[in-house]
Amino acid sequence: MTYDDARPWAKAIREEVLERRMPPWGAVEGIRAYRDDPSLTPIEVEMIVSWVEGGAPEGDAIYLPPAPVLRDPAPPPMPASALAVESSKPVTLKRATRALAVTPRDLPDGASMEVTAYEPDGAVEHLIWLRKYRKTWTRTFWFRDPVALPAGTRLVVDAPTGAAAAVALQ
Repeated sequence: MTYDDARPWAKAIREEVLERRMPPWGAVEGIRAYRDDPSLTPIEVEMIVSWVEGGAPEGDAIYLPPAPVLRDPAPPPMPASALAVESSKPVTLKRATRALAVTPRDLPDGASMEVTAYEPDGAVEHLIWLRKYRKTWTRTFWFRDPVALPAGTRLVVDAPTGAAAAVALQ
């Protein structure tokens, strides 16, 4: 929250930002666009790295933005009608629909999960890839744009046995 809080951690912050472990997100970049993605842009990463390599100066207090108002916005709940797809049991859609979101279920810490839609015409839609998952990151990943899926699409979860994904469909 303050310079005094951040300064002792400057080198660690630099390392976590460069390794893309901070801010925590979990979804691999480039698979799909999600709402509320806190990932840093390359320019933001470069600003943080430059700040640390420049000695982590405090800067002039008159240029500080107002203190942030921290709130924990309630994300939309996963619909009760969400389709559960287990890692060992692909599901074939009986009708055309749109995928709105994915929530991992029972995924162990450190594991990875991919949820993929295989369409009848051979097209492949990667819905999400979570790598080195942490349960503390548990969230619903809402797509920025719904994903149209035709009837006959096969949803497959590639994850450790026992893990599953809830897929919100509309």
